[in-house]
Amino acid sequence: MAHRVFAIRLWPGLIAAALVAALSLGTLGVVALRAESFSTLSKFDWMAVRFTVVQALISAGLSVILAVPVARGLARRDFYGRRLLITLLGAPFILPTIVAILGLTAVFGKTGFVSIALNWAGLEPISIYGFHGVILAHVFFNLPLATRLLLQGWGAIPSERFRLAASLNFSPRDMFRHIEGPMLKEIMPGAFAVIFLICTTSFAVALTFGGGPKATTVELAIYEAFRYDFNLGKASLLALIQVVICAVAAFVSLKFRVPQVGGAGLDRPVQRFDVHKLSARGVDLFWIMMVSLFLLLPLLAIVLRGAYGVFDLPISVWSAAARSLVTALGSAALAIILSLSLSLSALRWRWLEGIGMTAIAASPLVMGTGLYIVLFAVADPADWALFITALVNAVMSLPFILRAIGPALATTERTYGRLSDSLGLMGWTRVRLVLWPRLRGPVGFSAGLAAALSMGDLGVIALFARPDSATLPLQIYRLMGSYRVDQAMGASLLLLGLSLALFYIFDFWGRRRA
Repeated sequence: MAHRVFAIRLWPGLIAAALVAALSLGTLGVVALRAESFSTLSKFDWMAVRFTVVQALISAGLSVILAVPVARGLARRDFYGRRLLITLLGAPFILPTIVAILGLTAVFGKTGFVSIALNWAGLEPISIYGFHGVILAHVFFNLPLATRLLLQGWGAIPSERFRLAASLNFSPRDMFRHIEGPMLKEIMPGAFAVIFLICTTSFAVALTFGGGPKATTVELAIYEAFRYDFNLGKASLLALIQVVICAVAAFVSLKFRVPQVGGAGLDRPVQRFDVHKLSARGVDLFWIMMVSLFLLLPLLAIVLRGAYGVFDLPISVWSAAARSLVTALGSAALAIILSLSLSLSALRWRWLEGIGMTAIAASPLVMGTGLYIVLFAVADPADWALFITALVNAVMSLPFILRAIGPALATTERTYGRLSDSLGLMGWTRVRLVLWPRLRGPVGFSAGLAAALSMGDLGVIALFARPDSATLPLQIYRLMGSYRVDQAMGASLLLLGLSLALFYIFDFWGRRRA
């Protein structure tokens, strides 16, 4: 029997789905129609395609492989600060890309901590630019994500299995073969596919650490085709290739989504009997410390170096910060409206949620350029740069938000739907009294995530912003280009603080009265 929540008008969900489809696929069609010709891609363009796939494969592989011992150590050990460290590992998307890039440069660059230590040892300093710099940055962003995904798998193994293994006197090899190995076989392919997808659409990392024929991603090649050549034909072909690559990765990520593993248990606290050996403690401690240093040192460098520059910021940085705040808040509002409309309508038509997920295979640069072409006939697109940026960022965050709101909405309706029917609760009354109190937490988290993602975005705005209308990430990139490193560090610390504050405020609002 259909629940009466479906009495809610479905046209908002249909409009949201149409908007997402138009931005994801329609803008690609607009760019293709505007192109005068579709010239054959050069060998440098195919090098960009090959580099994109190769670096994404290596980045995803390293992230997942290195995450195995880290997640295993966190799952087996209980120590002071463990929860805080795991929380830190849950923030790869919240950290603005340009901030992380500056932090990595401060640690691994020519004048960074690592290079100074190598100089003291009489060795040549390392270079963070090029292929290995892109890999390093992507592992920095995605190793925490892979660790969290694998840690969920360890947490899903019932404690009874470890008790049984202890009674059978399992060796560490037996433990891995019969308990941990099967879990990893189920989770690692999905984690690899998701991270591959993220690395494929990377822009800011390739723009800063890459460049040149040998270290250019497809997304960066699209930007160059737009920005420097205005070759819409080439940009369309590159965008189509990227859509195909991302569609394959998205299909794999859905096919190998993170499952519930380990079977049923009695929900007893997990007690491990195989972790008391000194060698096991040493291995776990080593990996946890190494990853903690790898993640925390760049952030510490931003705080230490940015503290000196934050008091010497020009007025243009503060103006850019205000524009970024307005854009982030607008993007969060649009993302929540779109996601709630899609999720409510998807209770009847599940394919609507699938349309919302199509943004995961789209290029934000193509979206922005398509909107630019459409607006050019009626207005100056530069006047709409912030709105276009907010809209594109809202759509690009939908795949992550729908995974937070959609399951919570479906679970609430499945649990309380029949009771609500029997009480005559329907329509918006049902949403207000039954659904919203249980959606407030996911909505707050999703709004914070969307705002933080938009706050740190360096994509669409790089195409259309005037010199006097940059957002904070673009202003930081310009400061870096003019070698004003101290001010760039200060602006990065400001961006980091604003992004974390936005996420915390929205998330706290959602959890407080959920």
